[in-house]
Parts: sequence; structure tokens; C-alpha cells
Amino acid sequence: MARVVMFVYNDVRTDARVLREAAALADAGHDVSVIGRPTNPTSRVGETEQRGSVTILRVPIPGGWRILLAFIRHPWRLARWIALRILGGFKTLPGGIGELLLGVGVGLAAIPWSVVRLPFYLLGRALGRKPPPGGSLVDWLIRWRWATLGWAKGAAAAAGPADVYHGHDLTGLPAAVAAHEHHGGRVVYDSHEIFLESGTNATRPRWIKRFFAGLERGWAAQASGIVTVNEALARELRTRLGVTDVTVVHNCPPRWTPPAELADQLRPAAGIPAGTPLVLYHGGFSAHRGLEQLAEAILVPGMEDVHAAYLGYGGMRGELDKMAADPRYGGRLHVIDAVPPDALVAMVAGADVDVMALQPSTLNHYLSTPNKLFESLAAGVPVVASDFPDLRRIVIDNPDGPLGEVCDPGDPASIAAAIRRLLDAPEEARLELRARCLAAAHERWNWEHESAGLVALYAALTGGNAPA
Repeated sequence: MARVVMFVYNDVRTDARVLREAAALADAGHDVSVIGRPTNPTSRVGETEQRGSVTILRVPIPGGWRILLAFIRHPWRLARWIALRILGGFKTLPGGIGELLLGVGVGLAAIPWSVVRLPFYLLGRALGRKPPPGGSLVDWLIRWRWATLGWAKGAAAAAGPADVYHGHDLTGLPAAVAAHEHHGGRVVYDSHEIFLESGTNATRPRWIKRFFAGLERGWAAQASGIVTVNEALARELRTRLGVTDVTVVHNCPPRWTPPAELADQLRPAAGIPAGTPLVLYHGGFSAHRGLEQLAEAILVPGMEDVHAAYLGYGGMRGELDKMAADPRYGGRLHVIDAVPPDALVAMVAGADVDVMALQPSTLNHYLSTPNKLFESLAAGVPVVASDFPDLRRIVIDNPDGPLGEVCDPGDPASIAAAIRRLLDAPEEARLELRARCLAAAHERWNWEHESAGLVALYAALTGGNAPA
């Protein structure tokens, strides 16, 4: 049995991949802990939780960086903080001399910087300028240096000695490397995506991405194992990191067998009459995931009877609620709150089609095989997916026949046509397709199959035995 410590820069409450990996290693006989951060990123209180045989420890993010960020953005707003430092330090002299000097120093620096910064701030407000998604480059760098790496230092210190330190994504890898350098043991790098080509990271200047790519390559060089989520990302990581061996562990849910009488939970949750054609998007409500394109698709001629439901959570919830209220959609657009992971597949099973029209906005999207793909198959629901290489390989090139359709994700008419082909198939063909999706999940795309590769990697690293 080996002691394994995982590091992930979130609160470890809904990260299905991390929780499944931890549970799989614990079931294989390892002593597994996961170190994350509190749900409230400003919390200074650590937390401990036990999930089965896995211990979860939440280490606070150091808070001093927020003062630096506030000083750079809006130094005039620090007046109260400065006054409290000075007053508190003065009342507790001589022990409070540090607080007193800190307040005086920041105050003296804030006055001239406010004179310089305030006109630019007011001009930006007058012109309606907003911070870019993910914040400015300065914001991003400050968060990396003092929040992410500060948390990594604290998480590594909390880990203690272990046989393997498992860093999830580029934000968790520094903690694994720091713990390894302090205690020894091996490092595993679990790259859930091409981090520097994901989300707002992809929009950063090339020079800073090259710098971080160098950091990633250096940290990954200390890893004894590299793990990722599909073959396309594995090929990319081999080039980026200069490695040959990458273990692929797809983000599949466990096998699910629907009950003989499966109640439709999706239409009642959306207030849709039974029998109404229903297409689903489930997952994060964020940009470039095809949310707007799906909404436009139900407005295409020939789609008048089709309703679309969005099941999930995220920053675009407000926009989706506005779209649902827009008279253009005639009440055919519905937004449903996310459900717990263990209830998701049964909810998804109520859909006629699950749509994942990821946009080719980043390399990461183009190479991805999103969780929702495998969750749909687990529920026996055919999919309409972006016509990207790895998505096509799974959806169209399935040995026993297609598991849905692919589309041009930027073209609502293409999305609508793919949906219509699935909805308009004869009843017998539709039932056969659903059965084929469920069979593909049972035979190939399931966690029981995928986790075996992870367990085998750990057996090789720790001298244990892989399952037969």
C-alpha cells in the first residue's frame, strides 16, 4: 500500500474526475488524501472532510495578494484598510510596530499612485471599458504568483511524507513538485486539458504563455507519470512536455443500468409536456460551448416543435435566463439548476438528444472529449457533437454503428439538421440507437474500464500489483 496525496486547485466538492480517481486508488489499497482549497476563496480556515476512505483537506489561499491587487487597481479604496493597520498598530505598541509601519508605508505609496491611476480609471469608466475576461495580465500574474503558488506552498507543507504526489492540472502540479522536493517520493502530473490553451489562459500574450510553458515543462520533467483525458491531448502533451509515455484515462462515469420503468425527470423539471421533443445541453454555462448556437438552432425552420433545456451552472446563467424569457423562443428554451453528480445520468436520460456544440475557439476545445459526451452515452442518449477529430472518432466511428451525429458547431442550421436527423428517424431506429449508446458505455466508455489504466500506472510506480 502506498500513501498518495493529490493536489487540485478547487474545493473538491464536484470535481468528478478527481473524486473518481481518488476513490479508484483507495479501492486498489492505497492510502489517499486530496488537498484542495476552501469553497470561499477568501476563507482563512482550513477544512477536513472524509468521503469513504478518501480524506479531503482544504488549505486556505494566502490573502495578502489581494491587497497588492487592490493597490494596483484602486489604491484609493485602501483608505480604510490603511487606517485600521495604523490605528491597530498604534494601540498595540511596541508589539504592533510592524502593523503600524505597514499601514504608513502603504499609505505613503498609495497617495501618489492614486493621483496617477485615478484619471485613467475614470476615463475607462466614461468610455465604458470593462476588464477583459479573466482579468488583466497583471491581475493574472499576481494571482499566479501569490494565490496559486502561495496555496501550492501551503498545500505541500500540509501534505506530509507520501510515496506519490499527484498534481491535477498546471495549478496543482507546483504543489506536487514542492512536496516531492521536500519529502522525496514520486510525482504524477494529471493534465485535464492543455491548460495554457484553455479558457481565458488562451488569450494571454504569446511571450507569457511561452514562459509558463517552460515552467510546465520543467515541473513535468520531475514527474514519473503523466496522465491525461484522451489520445489527442496525449499526442499534444508528448510534444509540449518532451515525454513519451502518457497514460490516457477518459472522463467516463461508472456503468449505469436504467431501471425497467425509468421516470422522465427532465421534462417535469423544465415544465415541458410529456412527449415533447427535447434536446439538452448539460454542463458548465460558459463561453464558447455552443450555448447561443443551440438556442439559434431551435429557431431554424423545421424546428418549431423542439424544446431545448440547459442543465448546469456557471457565469452565463443570467444570459441564459434572459434568452429563455425572450419572446423569440416562444417558451421553448428552459434553464434548469444543476443536480448532484450521482443524479446526473438519470436526469440526462430524459432527453431525446444531447447537444455539445463546442466552438473551435481554442486548441483545448478542438482536442477535447468533454465529460458530457460520456455521461450522455451512459444514459443511453444519442449526441450531436462538434465535428472535431476525437469527437468524430467516438461518435461516428464506433465499431457497432454511430452514436449520434456531428455538426458544424458555428452554424445553427447544421446543428438543427443534425438534431432533426435523429428526431425524425423511425421509432425502431431511435430505440436501437439509444440501445447502442448504452451498450457502448457498458462495453467501452465507462469508469470501470478507464480506471484500470490509472491503477496499473500506480502499481508500476509503487511496486504493487495491477488488477488482472
